[in-house]
Amino acid sequence: MTKGYIFDYGGTLDTGGCHWGRLIGHAYEQCGVGIDNQLFREAYVYAERELAKQPIIQPHYSFRQTLATKLQIELEYIHRCHPELHVKDKHEALLNTLYATTQKETARSKRVLEQLKVNYPLVLVSNFYGNIHTVLREYGMDHLFDNVIESAVVGVRKPDARIFTLGVDALALQPHEVVVVGDSYDKDIVAAKNAGCQTVWIKGEGWTDEEIDAQAADHVITSIEQVIELNC
Repeated sequence: MTKGYIFDYGGTLDTGGCHWGRLIGHAYEQCGVGIDNQLFREAYVYAERELAKQPIIQPHYSFRQTLATKLQIELEYIHRCHPELHVKDKHEALLNTLYATTQKETARSKRVLEQLKVNYPLVLVSNFYGNIHTVLREYGMDHLFDNVIESAVVGVRKPDARIFTLGVDALALQPHEVVVVGDSYDKDIVAAKNAGCQTVWIKGEGWTDEEIDAQAADHVITSIEQVIELNC
């Protein structure tokens, strides 16, 4: 019997299950950033690693500031590789396009969380940069979580199952009483299953087209609204 929920943030509550790499790639196409897929992937991975290695994102940064910083690092990488491409001119268009998407998707997620909150305690478990509380306030979701477990704060990152154990402990429940909802099969679903939790995989557009044998997922859904319909 379900007594509480743990939610992932990035890719789950802010993109509707679409991997952030894919989402940014679509924005590049929409805004006319003409680069090949290999270069884009290199730039995306480079920016992610830079943000993970260095304290670039500050606790007071909003999501818009965070996204602006991530895009700036990506575009500067592309410019260094190909100075003839005037990609840095596209920064504002990319930022506005992507931020509008997150506003829409977080509004959808907020409605679902509000419904669940009536009957269940909720905890957020996220690999983030140390500013997740600022981001939650930005989108009006800070009141919905009983606790927040953020990798940059606790020193444990997914796919380490211990981060979900911290979430379970924050709920003061047993692992089998907790449902974990996330978009990343490896980082969320497999890790949460290893922690003994029930799992709901939001299967959206992944970083690769590889087919996944979703044995670790108790339920597979395609939109966050479907969480309400499940009988976990």
